[in-house]
Formats: sequence, structure tokens, C-alpha cells
Amino acid sequence: MKNKIKIAVLATIMGLGLSCSDLKEQILDESLSGGKLQSDIIKGSVAPAYALLPDFFLHTRYFALQEISTDEAILPYRGGTDWGDNGIYIDLHRHLYTPSHVRINDAWNNLVTLISRTVTAINVLTPLAKTDADAKVFLAEMKALRAYYNMILLDMYGLSFIKEDPNEVSKIIRGNEAVEYIRTELESAQNDVSTTTGPGRITQGAVWGLLSRLHLNAAVWRDPYAASFNFKSEDMDKVIQYTDKVISSGLYQLSPEFFEIFDDENHTNKELIFAVDQRPDLSGHNRMAYFSLSGDMFPLPNFPNANGTDGPGITSDFYRSWVQAYGTTDPARDARFFKENLVIPVDSFIAGDKFEINRGILRGQQYGLITSRYGQPFERGPNGTYKIGKLRNITRADKNKLVIHTEMIDFTTAGSGYSTGYRVEKYEFSKLSDSGRNKGQADIIILRYADIYMMRAEAKLRKGDATGALADVNLVRASRTARASQTPPALAQMTLDILFRERGFEFYWEHQRRTDMIRFGKYEGTWTEKTDNDVKKRLFPIPQSAIDGASANKGYLVQNAGY
Repeated sequence: MKNKIKIAVLATIMGLGLSCSDLKEQILDESLSGGKLQSDIIKGSVAPAYALLPDFFLHTRYFALQEISTDEAILPYRGGTDWGDNGIYIDLHRHLYTPSHVRINDAWNNLVTLISRTVTAINVLTPLAKTDADAKVFLAEMKALRAYYNMILLDMYGLSFIKEDPNEVSKIIRGNEAVEYIRTELESAQNDVSTTTGPGRITQGAVWGLLSRLHLNAAVWRDPYAASFNFKSEDMDKVIQYTDKVISSGLYQLSPEFFEIFDDENHTNKELIFAVDQRPDLSGHNRMAYFSLSGDMFPLPNFPNANGTDGPGITSDFYRSWVQAYGTTDPARDARFFKENLVIPVDSFIAGDKFEINRGILRGQQYGLITSRYGQPFERGPNGTYKIGKLRNITRADKNKLVIHTEMIDFTTAGSGYSTGYRVEKYEFSKLSDSGRNKGQADIIILRYADIYMMRAEAKLRKGDATGALADVNLVRASRTARASQTPPALAQMTLDILFRERGFEFYWEHQRRTDMIRFGKYEGTWTEKTDNDVKKRLFPIPQSAIDGASANKGYLVQNAGY
């Protein structure tokens, strides 16, 4: 049997007195069961280092910081009553965030707690690793995981922490020193971590992928406010070296069906390299499918209380990038843009086991299960079938208004309606979710195989090899063959602007847009409802609560410039 370990709350990475909100740590079964290592103390030290990842990857946390702050996602004050949240998502999108921003604070607190837990695990495992081969593997894994958490801190807040002794105050590092620290930590772990266990654990492939990501972004992270970034040839060589290692391993595959990468059962999909494990026995709560979906869309015939929430839509700017790429051709011809699951029958009735909502970017009039009131049974037809029809705002005040998703979405009254904005249904709406807000089973992607090719393409392009970059990008495009008529056609040329656009098509809604925009020099641009061009906004502010908590150690935690 798997053991569920309860651990005591430990001091955080800086000794600031922050605490963990949930002490019930479930063992990650792929990490800690069935092996030779049975010690509860080892299990209890490793599991907590992963346990808060689902909280960090909540739809309103890391996603909000990485996507709603960009030209990709926008979340207006819906109907003047929903998703107002004191303007926090409007401020994120407009780059008006401050040191008291609640989501920026939440993400910081998650990260410092996660780093603290890796330090605790490392201290438990270090003496055991001298004589136990399994402990040596776990030790390397914890060092790599600590490096990953520090990499996110460096990307978002411009700093990382060096901490070996839980009882000592961390050393704060920035710029090249932080890049080099993360690099050495990952390199030291690469030969000792598992090669095959995953994707919910860090493996050798994940370490190589993270090293690729580190070197690709090193120019930004060394000098985040630079007028232009110095992408060193040696960094690009490292990106190519480590992506080649992942490719040569033969362990991963590009998925012929794009949206299967984001299905409930994606844990075994060979495109995943590193992901947040959300399987049901780990009490997964991936809400990515619920977040953007209309509140009047009910994806599951068995659960009349399971619906969307009318959260963020994509901006017109991001949609226009698809239109510009495909010209007079509907961008839905691209397998990554849209998958039609709901083919409306002539008689507008369908068997329950045949009902499945569409995936991808949802536009225009929406169709689905019909009910007169939220929570009531759906209308039925002959032989137990379900009636399908045009959706209306039955959960809103104007219950007769049709659910028609429009390209226009902004912070005006007209642009903030419940149906404005094209919606994103990239992750599958969990078949077990009886409310839409729970039981999300799809692992949330941190790193997947397509990004290995796309990072290698970018490194080649920045070294002047446009032909090699084009080949890598076209390989990814050509791999989506499950719907032959929607396989993206080969591109004829490759430039940085085209590659940036292509990363948007491949990785939209995957927590990468802010980092990509900064690296490609796009983050100070103008887009829907955003005109701020301050380079200081490339980094988020350090929470004022953290600075106040460290006030006894004068000069220890210094606020980022511009806040």
C-alpha cells in the first residue's frame, strides 16, 4: 500500500515565517511506490516537493501571470459582476501590477515554499545517497526540481535563492550568477536522475529540456532590462546540444492528434516530458478546461451542474495572427486551432455517449445541451437521446440572449459581456467533473516534445541557420496527421517573427507566452487594452509582504526597479 505522509511545516526558503496551507501530502505513486526504497522518511521528504505544483499551476495563478499579462489572453469584468476581483486581471493585462497584487503574491509564496521543500528533501537524502542507489536518484531529482523552481523565480521576479541548510538564511542571486547556479545544478543532476519515470517526475529528458530552456532564455535572465538581448553563440550551441540529446534518446514522440496531448488520459502520451500530475488518485484539480468556457456550455450529459465560467478569451490581436498567417483560408484548417467533435445532427438529437464538445478556439454561435435552468436535467428526445440546440445565457439575467462568441473583447461595457471573445478549450473537460471546478484529470504541461524541436529551431535561427530552423518547425507542423485535411502545411521561410507566431500557434494557453514575448522583444508592444511600454514590467514586483517580512535583515530583499 502507498503511504500518505503528514509532515510538519518547515521554515520557508528565506526564513520569513511563511507556512504551507496544506499538510496532507499524497505520495506520487509513480515516484515512490513499487521500488526498493521503502523508508517513510524518504517518501515523506520527496512527495512534498511536488505537492504544491497543482496549486501553483491553478488557472488563476501561474496561468494568469504568464498569459493574461500578454497579447494572448484577456479577462474583462464580465457583465460588470463577474471576474472583477478588484481589477487584478485588468491590471495584469494592462501591466499596472504592483507589489500588493494578490496573484503575484500567491505565486511567490508557492515558489518559496516549494524551494524550501526541496531543500528539506535534499538534506534528508544527502547522507542516505552515500550508500543507497535509489536515494542517489531521488537526491539528483530534488536538486533538479529545486533548479526548476529557481528558474521560474528568475524568470518572473529576477532572482533565485541558494540555500543548502534549512536553518540558514538563503543567499539571493541575480543575473548571470543565477543563470550559472541553475545551470550547474541541472548539469550535476543529469546523469543520476531516472531516464524513464515520468512525466510527473523530473527525468533525464526533463533535465535536458530545462537546460535547453535555460540557455535559450539566458540572455534575458542575465540582463532583463536590456535594450536588446545578447544571445550568445555558446548558449545557442548548448540549446542544440541538449535538444539533440532529448531527440536522440528515442523516448518521446510527437502526437498525431494535437488535442490528445491535453486529454484526460494524457499521462501516458509520449509527447509529455514533464508535467503536473493530475490523475484522479492524486486528487487532480486541473481547471483549465472550465476557465475560458461559456457558463452556459454543459459538456457532460450526466452532470447538469458542470459548466464553464466565462473567464478569459483570446484577444483580437492573437486571433488576427492566425488570420494573417492563413489569409483567405479559415485558420480552422490548422489542426491546432480547432477540432470539431460536435457535429450537429439533422434532427438535433444525439445519444449521450456520442456527445462531446468541440476543442481549440471556439467562435461564433455555440451549440450544446439544452436546459431551461442551471442544475436541471437536460431536454431529452426519442430513445433517451439529448436535444442539441443554440445555447442561450440561461445562467445569466438575460436568459434569451444567444451565446455567440465574438472576436471583439475588451474592457468596455460592450466588450465585457458574458459571450464576448473567442474561447479556448485546449484541455479536455474532465469526464468525471460534476461541477466543472473539480476532478480535472489532464496533466498540465510543463515541457513537451514539440518544444524540444521549437527550441532547437530558435537556437539554429539565432545562429543564422534559417534552413535548419525551418526544417524543425515544419517537422512539428507535419506531425499532426490524425485529421489529414487539417495537417498544417509546410512553411516556405523562417524568420524570428514567423517563429514567434508559430510558437503562439503551438503553445497558446500553455504558460509560455509572457516569457516568449520578452525574449522576442514583444512585451512592450501595444495590444487590446494595453499600451504600457515600460521595460521594468518585464519582471513582476517582489511582494511587499515578503520585503516587510525580511525587514529585520536590512538590505536583504530589494524591490525590483520601477516598483
